[in-house]
Amino acid sequence: MKNYEDKIKDLCSQMTLEEKIGQLQQCGPSLVGAFDVSFDELLNMMFDGRISQEEFNRLMGTAKQDFHEEDLRAGKIGSYNGVGDAATVNRLQKIAVEETRLGIPLLFGYDVIHGFRTVTPIPLAESCAWEPELWEKTGRIAAKEATAAGVHMTFAPMVDVSKDARWGRVSEGAGEDVLLNGVYGAAKVKGFQGDDLSKEDAMAACLKHFAAYGAGEAGRDYNRVDMSMQRLWEEYMPAYKACIDAGARAVMPAFNDINGVPCTVNRWLLRDILRKKWGFDGLVISDSNAIAECVSHGIAENKKDAAKQAIFAGTDMDMSSNSYIECLKELVEEGEVPESVLDEAVEDVLRIKFELGLFDNPYQTSGERESQAMLKEEYRLIAREAAVKSMVLLKNENDVLPLKKDARIGVFGALAADKGQMTGAWSIGARPEDCISILEACRERGISYQYGENLSDIQRIADESDVLVAAVGELKEESGEAASRADITLNQEHLSLIKELLGTGKPVVAVLFNGRPLAIPELAEHVQTIVEAWHPGVEAGPAVLDVLYGDVNPSGKLTVTFPAATGQCPMYYAHINTGRPGGKSKFTSKYLDAPVEPLYPFGYGLSYTSYTYGDLKAEKTKDAVRVSVSVTNAGKRDGDETAQCYVQDVAAKRVRPVRQLKGFEKVSLKAGETKKVEFVIPLTDLSYYGWDMEEIPCEGTLRIYAGGDSRTELMKELIL
Repeated sequence: MKNYEDKIKDLCSQMTLEEKIGQLQQCGPSLVGAFDVSFDELLNMMFDGRISQEEFNRLMGTAKQDFHEEDLRAGKIGSYNGVGDAATVNRLQKIAVEETRLGIPLLFGYDVIHGFRTVTPIPLAESCAWEPELWEKTGRIAAKEATAAGVHMTFAPMVDVSKDARWGRVSEGAGEDVLLNGVYGAAKVKGFQGDDLSKEDAMAACLKHFAAYGAGEAGRDYNRVDMSMQRLWEEYMPAYKACIDAGARAVMPAFNDINGVPCTVNRWLLRDILRKKWGFDGLVISDSNAIAECVSHGIAENKKDAAKQAIFAGTDMDMSSNSYIECLKELVEEGEVPESVLDEAVEDVLRIKFELGLFDNPYQTSGERESQAMLKEEYRLIAREAAVKSMVLLKNENDVLPLKKDARIGVFGALAADKGQMTGAWSIGARPEDCISILEACRERGISYQYGENLSDIQRIADESDVLVAAVGELKEESGEAASRADITLNQEHLSLIKELLGTGKPVVAVLFNGRPLAIPELAEHVQTIVEAWHPGVEAGPAVLDVLYGDVNPSGKLTVTFPAATGQCPMYYAHINTGRPGGKSKFTSKYLDAPVEPLYPFGYGLSYTSYTYGDLKAEKTKDAVRVSVSVTNAGKRDGDETAQCYVQDVAAKRVRPVRQLKGFEKVSLKAGETKKVEFVIPLTDLSYYGWDMEEIPCEGTLRIYAGGDSRTELMKELIL
């Protein structure tokens, strides 16, 4: 990457104190309208039922956006958040470049989490494809669309390892495993940023939320994180490091505290680890209002104190709390903050603007480019591919699927018709009219179907159908940020629908649309076939039908554990054994009212064919363990299988997990074909941290497992 340090130093030396502070200010447009309360309060009024959705929409129809242009002209704004259209971006950029003293261009950030207009499956879903090439490809089309709308930086990828299905933001990441999150995040960074960050279709990746945001106590959003350093470094930090190594140019500290110190003001995290240990020299930007919220955390006396702590900790840019713009000038003038500390932050902001090519070409898009970039047919095909590969066949009793081409189907559930629900959480560039529902896809394919809107229609439709399809799960508003759930079971309406459908005696296919693992023991026990479709994006309907009718052989594998009951959360595969592993005996680690095993384990997923594993071999070389296993397609259909390699350090100086994923590879196998899959595990990837945080190599007996999910029993022991 080109070195801009001399230009950065020169420009910084020309800036006044106020102009420097302005570069650290990211603001979003304010909403002003014919209502007497703030927008946030209006939003709360809708969520708690004081006003209806309709009334909220009516009031919002009176609102106008205020972009604070006078502050911009005065050099008090360095970046905007949430502006996603070329005309507005170029209008504001023109003010910055032509009407401010130094003409420093603006940086525009946006939450492009899983697509811009061409919305792809939620990250949790897409991770179930176990396919880094696909993850990079969907990141690339997201960048092409978003940059055409004027976006320079996305607040993604999220690589917060999450082992608790109650947490709403589990939908935004790659699940419960640290290796998988790291591979997923690195692929997204490459997709977003492309091969040259200065190109017009490249946007900077801002990895988040640093660190351990997914480990909030009890799965409650924004909650405390209190854990050992050993667990933090082994189970959470490697995913962030993988994104830094992939070249991510921005980092967002997490809302939570770690062991009592909020990440936004955590000098150890942002300076000692991120900057010094990992060598990161990009931009650190707070989450929304996070600096001011350090007062509520109880670590800062007031906003001024919070601003001081944040700038010392290494948070360069303040997202929307106004802490820096209101307090930093006084802090510098009083000698509380040296101007050299301020300069470091300003230089980080200028560096990413230079790297993005904004000084050479501040107007990187146009209305024409924007209009031509969205929802291209090739993008929709990739979105459909991603959706199909993300879906997981959980159950297929008596081979109900794939359906025969002439099968008559009865379709039930509002989610089968609701286009807008298909996009999932954090799809703020999405438009419902861009999505294709199951019903629309049925019509387009000429499928013989009937849709039952009322329970009273069930028996009539069942009598005239071969198979009944139930679209059940969650609304998109029930997962994502601020959407933790104390109960992750299906709601009573959906359970009643399933019961009524089962009562007809016809085969039932449950298609789940959801943003988290659900506890679905009733479905697992009684429903013949279950397809986990997640929130699949704009090509939802066609992708679901591709799977149901066997146009594509499902290959998705779970990246999160499905518990049998909410009370089992957090439930994850890489747990420790304890001294009394769960079993049939009374005095073992288990619940009285829930099974020991999960409903569906990590790595699990069925196919319309079957696979067998054998000939497992392992050997130690100078610096690695080399593993090979044969995978055979034992069925009558071609398919794709994700072979997974796990290890267990049997007797270590600190207790180790019963299984740890150390490699995976997706292979295409024709019916009857066998392929050898090889894994290379560096010895450094088998080490762990001791009581005093010294790194300890793996020694003694290592159990190596290979198979189609985390419960595989094919094992070989190796002495290290």
